[in-house]
Amino acid sequence: MTHPKNKYALVADIGGTNTRVALADGQQLVDGTIRRYSNADYPGLETVLRQYIAHEGGVDPIAACVAVAGPVRDGQATMTNLDWAIDKDTLARATNSKTVAILNDLQAQGHALGHLDPANVRTIIDGPDGKTNAASLVVGIGTGFNAAPVFETKGGRLVAPSESGHANLPIRTEQELRLCQFVSNAHGFPAVEDVLSGRGLERVYGFLAQENGTPKEESAKAIMAACADQSDPIAIEAAKAFTRILGTVCGNLSLIQLPFGGLYLVGGVARAFAPYLTQFGFADAFRDKGRFAGFMGNFQVSVIEDDYAALTGSAAHLAALKVG
Repeated sequence: MTHPKNKYALVADIGGTNTRVALADGQQLVDGTIRRYSNADYPGLETVLRQYIAHEGGVDPIAACVAVAGPVRDGQATMTNLDWAIDKDTLARATNSKTVAILNDLQAQGHALGHLDPANVRTIIDGPDGKTNAASLVVGIGTGFNAAPVFETKGGRLVAPSESGHANLPIRTEQELRLCQFVSNAHGFPAVEDVLSGRGLERVYGFLAQENGTPKEESAKAIMAACADQSDPIAIEAAKAFTRILGTVCGNLSLIQLPFGGLYLVGGVARAFAPYLTQFGFADAFRDKGRFAGFMGNFQVSVIEDDYAALTGSAAHLAALKVG
């Protein structure tokens, strides 16, 4: 396949296991250009991007932006589960692009807001339509947990980074206190991410199985499958406990950030839980804020079900820089 020179931007979403790469024309991904690469097969990002460029007929991109699952500072990204050098110099060298950018993956999700097909946005809690300049909040639940506020400013959209997943786990009930102690015994510090993530769901299941007197382990995938066919009562209870804690944490974050433009849940675990959030009590836990319970009705909550949202967000970020 041959592409016009200096017309498209190259965008990539780098996870711990796979990297997805695509071309973008402005804010839109180019049909048929999304490719997935297993990170284990490549020594680094530069090799992946050069392979992609070759697969796309030697395309010469006008700009490049990558979203990474890890903190980004001063043009360099650090990933917990991937020993790759990810910096602007590497990105520029690999793509031969003068304009390059590196975003945290959740920041990329924030830049995607407003550019996604509405069919891929599932409403969990209805709320008033936010004003054009209202702040939003993206909350990522997948391998880890994090949140990022999205602000509309005169200088353009600002998606502020954070490390919300490493804050203390909130405790509301005696059972949650015991869960907190269960997590502490294993990890020394009960962080939000230790419960609200894929591996966190597995810990909740292990805790409930121990409380039930039948200690055992299950994978997050098996737990969700058991919820679907209702074959394991402990799996269902684990999903309910997970949902209630998620509602509490999202409610706390909403009071901190005031996302009148909406709160958006993103990530693989969020998508897996989307069919169950309503029936498992997310809304009740979200609104359980005492005299501020009514105020919580100001915030609409949705799940983004587009697996390529970070790619779209990377494209939108470059488009806002007036390139691509």
